[in-house]
Amino acid sequence: MLIKSANVPKKTLSAADAALFRQTIGVVKKITTDRLLLKPSSKPSPRPKQHTPDYAARLNAADDTDITTVSQEDTLSYLGHGLQKNVLKKLRQGHYGLDAELDLHGLTSATAKQQLLKFLYGCVEDGCRCVHIIHGKGYRSQDSHPVIKNHLNQWLRQHHDVQAFCSAAQKEGGAGAVMVLLHISEKYRNDLEGAADF
Repeated sequence: MLIKSANVPKKTLSAADAALFRQTIGVVKKITTDRLLLKPSSKPSPRPKQHTPDYAARLNAADDTDITTVSQEDTLSYLGHGLQKNVLKKLRQGHYGLDAELDLHGLTSATAKQQLLKFLYGCVEDGCRCVHIIHGKGYRSQDSHPVIKNHLNQWLRQHHDVQAFCSAAQKEGGAGAVMVLLHISEKYRNDLEGAADF
C-alpha cells in the first residue's frame, strides 16, 4: 500500500527571526573536509606511576626469639627504649585519646599481618598517635592457643613506628585487644611543639 504524504506548506522566516537565529548560533565555520580525526593532535601529559609503599619495610628483620608465648587471658605490655614507665600507665588510662581502630578478629596470620602493616603505615601518615587493635583471645584456635595475639605481640615489637603497647582496658576488649602508641611522623612534629616528648 502506497501512502502519499500531505503537502506541507513551507514556512518562511521573517527578517527578525532570521537575525535572531544567526545571533543565537554565533559564528559558523565552513567545513572543508569530511574526514574525522580520531587521534588527538597532541599527546596527553604522562601521569606519574602510582607508588605502592613497602609496608613490610617498617618491620625489623630480626626475630625476637625471647618473647614469651602468651595464653588467652594473658595481658600484653611493651615499652620502647628510652621511654618513661608512666607512658604505659597513661596509655592504659586513655590519656592519649584514640585516633583509629583495626579489627583482626578471625583473620589468618598472613592476612592479619598484611592488614596490620597497611593500617599502621596509614595511621603514621595521617598523624595518628594512639590506635586500638582488636586481636581476639583465640578461643576458636587449635589447642586454644591465641595465634594472632602471639604474632601481634611480636610484630608490634618489631615495628619501627611503635613506641609502646599494652592490653586494653576491660571495657575496650581487655586481653583481646591492645592500645598502641605510635611515633609522630615528621610532617606532624611541628604541630606538637610544646607538648611533652616521649
